[in-house]
Amino acid sequence: MALSHFDAQGDAHMVDVSDKPVTSRIAVAESHIRMKRETFDIITEGRAKKGDVLGVARLAGIMAAKRTPDLIPLCHPLPITKVSIDLEPDATLPGIRITATVKTTGQTGVEMEALTAASVTALTIYDMSKAVDKSMEVGGLRVVLKDGGKSGRYEVS
Repeated sequence: MALSHFDAQGDAHMVDVSDKPVTSRIAVAESHIRMKRETFDIITEGRAKKGDVLGVARLAGIMAAKRTPDLIPLCHPLPITKVSIDLEPDATLPGIRITATVKTTGQTGVEMEALTAASVTALTIYDMSKAVDKSMEVGGLRVVLKDGGKSGRYEVS
């Protein structure tokens, strides 16, 4: 199987999707951010000096999904129809589990938008909390669901 973003000469190019049918598409990506227990408590109890860490991170993730083609050079600009960011505090990490869901009706998928949303959400939590915890760790970034289009459904089992 060849990489789709390179032509026969090995040069990078944007994939031509003009002949692909328009279908409903969805992608879900996840990530997490680990932190010290004290940082977790500050965030979940709403005591952060910068304000509502999770609310701001959610908005940043939504905005990031919409800006993905500006960040990833060969991504197509897409008419995104839905972006949702679910944030689940997990005391066992301790930290926040992030799930980003992106939908569109178009000729190509939204995996990159979901991945971008999940990563920027985590980075925003880091940015808003780094004054109290520079040791936070972002990890686990992956696509857990992709559906629609010629390649069909992919789901992490």
